[in-house]
Amino acid sequence: LVVAANDGVMPQTVEAISHAKAAKVPIIIAINKMDLDEADPYTVRGQLTEYDLVTEDLGGETLSAEVSALTGDGIDNLLELIGLTAELEDLKANPNASASGVVIEANLDPQRGPLGSVIVQRGTLKVGDSLVSGPVYGRVRALIDDQGNQIKQAPPSTPVQIMGWGGVPDAGDRFEVVKSDKIARRQAEAREAELRSQNLVVPTAAERMAGLLEELRTAGDAELRLIIKADVHGSLEAIREKVNQIGREGGKIVLVHSLVGGISERDVVLAEASEALIMGFNVRPDSNARKAAEERGVDIRTYDIIYELLDEIEQLLVGKLAPEEVEELLGVAEVRDTFRAPRLGMVAGSYITEGEVSRNDRVRLVRDGVVVYNGQIASLRRFKDDVQSVATGFECGIGLSNFRDIKVGDILEAYRVREVART
Repeated sequence: LVVAANDGVMPQTVEAISHAKAAKVPIIIAINKMDLDEADPYTVRGQLTEYDLVTEDLGGETLSAEVSALTGDGIDNLLELIGLTAELEDLKANPNASASGVVIEANLDPQRGPLGSVIVQRGTLKVGDSLVSGPVYGRVRALIDDQGNQIKQAPPSTPVQIMGWGGVPDAGDRFEVVKSDKIARRQAEAREAELRSQNLVVPTAAERMAGLLEELRTAGDAELRLIIKADVHGSLEAIREKVNQIGREGGKIVLVHSLVGGISERDVVLAEASEALIMGFNVRPDSNARKAAEERGVDIRTYDIIYELLDEIEQLLVGKLAPEEVEELLGVAEVRDTFRAPRLGMVAGSYITEGEVSRNDRVRLVRDGVVVYNGQIASLRRFKDDVQSVATGFECGIGLSNFRDIKVGDILEAYRVREVART
């Protein structure tokens, strides 16, 4: 985990910590930029304790090294710590086995064709090997190491770029070496047929939740995994304390990630990878997050009353869902200008980006992912005319009931609420 000695723990650092903990892998801290005058490794170590990463010099067990990527100072010490951790974790691989590993990046080069960068995790990859990754197969024509040099073979733990793919593999897919091109082609075709038959169907959020509730009701080792986002630190700490209390009382709950701010697409990706539920207090998902959640079958729940969120956690733990009010998003508008109008007060000059906004809709104003107003539309105009609704692609003026603090860049979300029974 690389942390800048001058910047300290940043939001992306917290996200990386959450990913590492969700994957249940050891963490080594590399405090970088030690060559700068403003470097403060002591503050960095103190900040990390807030995320249960206590370094050895503070009495904990987390290994750390102070380094400078610019000068190279401390890199040897970092490598020693990595080697020590690998030895303690008994991380070994057979270099004589058929090679396999994971694709970490892939692209189509205009001159060299499909390229795939991989990490060899088992065996030794050699020039001339036949290999397959998902629906893509090929024969290794060249191996290029991280210094840009062509090499003949790549043993375990080696990052290497492969030339010779028949197509562009998908990042995240595994690869393996097989005995012949014929076998590689047959396996790739079988995988492609499987993907076509499945039509890449992803379980919906409702289907995933139904499965989770059944597990929580019947399986003794099932866990409720949560990602919590909130508007301010005070709210977040209250939710964290409740989650910790439930854990102390024997609840089957894991807090994968918690942070102040709106719900982002990265939160959705983490939720899918860790099989977690996203819960937001006074925050909203942006359009990219909503789209990703629908595509990946990730459940996002938002609340504006904190005890409702906490009650929901307790209900989920026993495999139940209380009756709820389901919110239906009707339209989204982006504020592009603000002005004052006689008898109307502050008006948001807006552009409708999704759906339709109507005169009688409830509306929330979202700023940087945080809800700062929740109320009623007071006025809706096109040019100088009052209108009942405005559709996607049109501009309009929107006035809010008893609210004037509107800024360019704010997002207005029109919605309605209906009651449904949950099972």
